[in-house]
Amino acid sequence: MATLAFDHLVLMLRDRLTGLAPRFEKDGYCLTDLARHNLGSVNRLITLDDSYIELLGWPEGAPPARKEIADSPAGLDALVFRSTNAQQTYEYLKDNGFDVNPVQRLERPIESAGKQATARFDTVRFATQPIPGFRVYFCQHLTPEYVWVDNYMKHANGARTLSDILIVSGEPHSDAQSLAVLAQADVRADDNGDYEITLPNTRMRVRRDPAATQARIEAAWVADEHGARQLFNTRLDQFV
Repeated sequence: MATLAFDHLVLMLRDRLTGLAPRFEKDGYCLTDLARHNLGSVNRLITLDDSYIELLGWPEGAPPARKEIADSPAGLDALVFRSTNAQQTYEYLKDNGFDVNPVQRLERPIESAGKQATARFDTVRFATQPIPGFRVYFCQHLTPEYVWVDNYMKHANGARTLSDILIVSGEPHSDAQSLAVLAQADVRADDNGDYEITLPNTRMRVRRDPAATQARIEAAWVADEHGARQLFNTRLDQFV
């Protein structure tokens, strides 16, 4: 099976999404309009050429029905891999011993060309997360034309791609191997002792942190059309 592409990175902003979103716009990102999922969460996207960063949360005073969302702390919260067939992804994960839930349909209303439409996704999520410390799941886009919209892909800061994601872990070899199995990818150790997993559209690095009791998504970088990278500012310093 082919190595999966990376679909999107989730930044959990809890009930502060609406208040913090303008800070990302000041950083030069074009955000999509606020959208509401059928399970109660809301989001705005930073849409890149072949992936996106999801700013996820919920309306103030109205936590979502999904416990995994409501219980998530603020910060880089989830790695989402792209599936071209959610049912096959489910079967692959089941066959490889993961505690996985059946395929779940998600929907959110959008406006496209002045008309109301529905963006639809099939997702595969875990009953038990394979790497304690952050969420992993898989997304098959049934209506990609409603996600990758040209008007929202032009960022004043020049961001085009999600180039790198850094994960820190007390058990980097084990966690890197798990990520490689999930993404159907190879893993290699570099000269610095990091473990590198290269996907078609991004690179993940897993780095040792002896003090880490659980793995965490530490940072991410975006790049412009020339490959110049900039650290994605999560704005968590404003999360007070």
